[in-house]
Amino acid sequence: MEFTQEGSHLQTPELQHFYISEEQSIYLLGAHDARKHRAWIRLCKQQLGKLGYQELELVGKGAYGFVFAGVNKLGQAHVFKFSRLTLPQHIQDRLEEEAFMLSQVIHPNVPPVIKFEHVGKQGILVMARAPGEDLEQLCIRVGALPVATVMNIARQLAAILQYLHNGRPLIHGDIKPSNLVYDVNTQHLSLIDWGSAVFAQRDNEGNPVNGNVMDLMSSDQQHTNARMGDVYFIGDEQLNGALSSPRFDEQGVAATLYALASGQASRFGSKVIPPTSIGLPVELARTLDGMLSENPLQRRKAGDYFLKSMSHSHRLHLPEINSAALTAEIPVWILPRDKEVETVSYSSRKAFLKEHNGDDPIAKMDDLQLEKYYRNFMAGMGDTEKGFIAAVGRLSQYAIVGGLAIHWRETGVFIDSNLAIYKAEQKHAITIAVNNMVTLARGIRRIGVFKACFFNARDTLHIEREDSTQPFVTGCDQQLPFEVGNVPSLEDKSRLHSYFEDGRDPEENLELPKEIMTELAWINQIHHTGCIIFEVLPNHMKIHSYLRLLNPRKQAAFRASLDRILAHVDKIQGKGVSGFMKLPYKNTRKFNHIERKADRFYPRNPKQS
Repeated sequence: MEFTQEGSHLQTPELQHFYISEEQSIYLLGAHDARKHRAWIRLCKQQLGKLGYQELELVGKGAYGFVFAGVNKLGQAHVFKFSRLTLPQHIQDRLEEEAFMLSQVIHPNVPPVIKFEHVGKQGILVMARAPGEDLEQLCIRVGALPVATVMNIARQLAAILQYLHNGRPLIHGDIKPSNLVYDVNTQHLSLIDWGSAVFAQRDNEGNPVNGNVMDLMSSDQQHTNARMGDVYFIGDEQLNGALSSPRFDEQGVAATLYALASGQASRFGSKVIPPTSIGLPVELARTLDGMLSENPLQRRKAGDYFLKSMSHSHRLHLPEINSAALTAEIPVWILPRDKEVETVSYSSRKAFLKEHNGDDPIAKMDDLQLEKYYRNFMAGMGDTEKGFIAAVGRLSQYAIVGGLAIHWRETGVFIDSNLAIYKAEQKHAITIAVNNMVTLARGIRRIGVFKACFFNARDTLHIEREDSTQPFVTGCDQQLPFEVGNVPSLEDKSRLHSYFEDGRDPEENLELPKEIMTELAWINQIHHTGCIIFEVLPNHMKIHSYLRLLNPRKQAAFRASLDRILAHVDKIQGKGVSGFMKLPYKNTRKFNHIERKADRFYPRNPKQS
């Protein structure tokens, strides 16, 4: 079977990737790019250090730029946003527009702009740093957030929206967990990243907003001035290029609260895992259900009700409820040693998840954000399919290794898996993520197979060559790493899951030489689990792997076979990706299809629960 990296796509004759090199793990970059990237970060820190800043760190990167943080001599924490110099000038100019829009906002939940300046060609936006941790990272760490925390965040978001949308409405345009910073000690929320902000062209009722002489950004009432936010969180109107309206931000808020309360990475799971099924108070649950509805009128009514109802929601007492211990729907093993892991996920056979409908709104848009958010990859999928893919992506945010093979049949959903984590403290959060993925898989009704594997980018081998006329040759010190483990005691020891069980993958684009295929067939006879993936670019080959030998007596034979695989990489021709995964046992879990999870609300009397 063959693997393609999330979001990558093949364009003849070159292999193109959706990501820009800085978006990858540093451990996936070639030696030259990795050196360049480290040098660039070092240079940025040196320049900021000369300005008197200390405790400097890279805190974020996006489609348009990088964000550093530091503390000045007065002990004030600032962030510095740099535009990417590789972008066209009109795109780089957006950083100055962002500074202008942020300067219009004076609110306790919005860290203010300090200044914007050019250093040579480089635009730099300096802002106050929000205290706390961004909500995406908090959600990854703890799983679904407690109900009281979700309600507290909802109240503050409603207050921000009411401020932004009164008078001359201003739209943030990209409200999502990673753009919200929360201080758990003070329970204070901050809305950051104003790169998609615009003045509204329409008010809440859909009427034109009366501007004035300064209204340069929204004077055209025929074309939207909206910027593309994260497609995992924006609503249909913004995605389809409607004229900008405060309703855009209501959709971002609804999607964000839903994702935080359910422990998900997107809004797309809401048909199968509705807001009414995740233990929220009944009023908020039904309001979010309405805000995420497919009916535009229902969305507007629910949005109005959300803003009104939040003003009295502080009266609710929402203590944490002692719920039953979580059980993972499919096994998640804890590996015995703590290890530095930077997980990357590769997956295959996504084509069957697409609807193949001709009307794709995203295809009509030219926006840098879209490359970042999988335009080519997700276009044409239904919402539940997108939610499932986002749920698989959420797993790779943990120190996880292993693989999944999901088979959809008429009779149900069959899952073979081997998932293991190195950090025991992540078990609760990853169990929520795994269960969400399984539930969304059960909500997909079609026949097909999806496979994904998770490996540690720190173990990736890099082989480079001067030009494509030369063969790739491994260094004498390079070896494919593997761990040695005992058989997990709960599994059926007699049934192997073969690399080659499904035959050739229909999406494969790299042909491996017969010598490597022979060795893969040989190690297939040795009891182990894991994956090997060959990714070949014109002058750079990456061999990604996660291998765990389950028969300690076979270490010498296993090592010899892996060494022979590396000795044959000089015979690999062409460009592309090809990978093989082996699951340790054929202990298939069967699940029935579901339409929608049953309602489950926060109890009216929490003392009785």
